[in-house]
Amino acid sequence: MNQEITPEVLASKFIVRGIHLDLTDALKDIAQQKATRLLRHNAYIIRLRIDIEYDKTRGQGAQFIAKGLIEIGGPDLVASVATEDAYKSLDQLVDKLDGLLRRRQGIRKDKRNHPRDVELAAALPKT
Repeated sequence: MNQEITPEVLASKFIVRGIHLDLTDALKDIAQQKATRLLRHNAYIIRLRIDIEYDKTRGQGAQFIAKGLIEIGGPDLVASVATEDAYKSLDQLVDKLDGLLRRRQGIRKDKRNHPRDVELAAALPKT
């Protein structure tokens, strides 16, 4: 869908949080740019929340965890990615959420365009 995402719409539907991490302006701006990419898919997205967490107990390697939640009609879409860089985690998370939205839309189109027959065990009564 090619709908325009205004700053007001973005502010009402998008939440970004830092857990054990102070979010810089650059990280917030990148997260907002990525959020507009996801919000363009579907006008029925209620809320998009991204949490970027720094886990110092992991030692070397995947210390930044990006978690995403898309609240939409039906089951919510949830994804999580852990890498050694916050920006990389955010990029991979958005790619995952994008894939989930595309898959959900494909399944909905398939159900709409290819309805399945219903088999009844008993005969229908005549009226």
